[in-house]
Amino acid sequence: MAHVLDADQLKTFVAIADTGSFTRAAEIVFKTQSAVSMQMKRLEERVGRPLFGRDGRHAKLTEDGERLLDYARRIVRLNLECVASFTDADLKGRIRLGVPDDYADRYLPEILARFARSNPKAEVTVVCEPTPMLADRIATGDIDLAIITHVESRGQGEIIRIEPLLWVTSARHAVHEEDPLPLALGRPTCNWRQAAVDALESKGRRFRVLYASWNSTAVGAAVIAGLAVSVLPESAVRPGMRILGRSEGYATLPSCKIGLLRTRFDPSVLSNALAEHIIQSLDNLASFKTAAE
Repeated sequence: MAHVLDADQLKTFVAIADTGSFTRAAEIVFKTQSAVSMQMKRLEERVGRPLFGRDGRHAKLTEDGERLLDYARRIVRLNLECVASFTDADLKGRIRLGVPDDYADRYLPEILARFARSNPKAEVTVVCEPTPMLADRIATGDIDLAIITHVESRGQGEIIRIEPLLWVTSARHAVHEEDPLPLALGRPTCNWRQAAVDALESKGRRFRVLYASWNSTAVGAAVIAGLAVSVLPESAVRPGMRILGRSEGYATLPSCKIGLLRTRFDPSVLSNALAEHIIQSLDNLASFKTAAE
């Protein structure tokens, strides 16, 4: 790229990518649709490549647009952080964070402690709900950030952590040998539940879902009590649980990908600051990739 990219154009570009619409993006960045179109024309001229194609009324990124998107997000975020670093006032205000209860239990203590030390005047409101509900809240602007389980088919969020998804049973019982196999899993829309069911069906293994709950504590209690087998990310395995592997007839499951969703409605400096704390606390992408290799 021969020209310096304009941060305001990149902010508009990100809004279009997130909404799939020039019209909705114009509302988010407080510009007219014609101004948004002109910005994108100039951005394409600077890049020297087309950034958008058309899929009906949906603004779809080209391959070059997809490549630019990650850079654009980082540039916009860094621009906000740079401006904030030159303000005299400490960051203050209220930020709304959504997180499923299982991630809240494992990750929130470190995240909130680090954020509070850096931003003692900020107030964090935490909403604990399953990923689908949090995605809906992000879409409507009810929350500013959400830590979610990334689902490829939905294209949800930027991936910030990857962990093995593991079969777990009680360390003191042999429930994993029962036929049909009793399971404790999430609700029918849970991605981990579907992975477990697919793996068992592919092996012709009989099973029954004995306990179904969005609440990870309830699922974990059923496992530890020797009532059922479940699937959990590596960091969620608790004392009293035992991991099951191929030698016991349990196939390897897909990895668990944890994502971060950000509001499309003009995210604040405070929102971006918390997002960076979340990424720094959870990031294990480099180490996971090395282990996989």
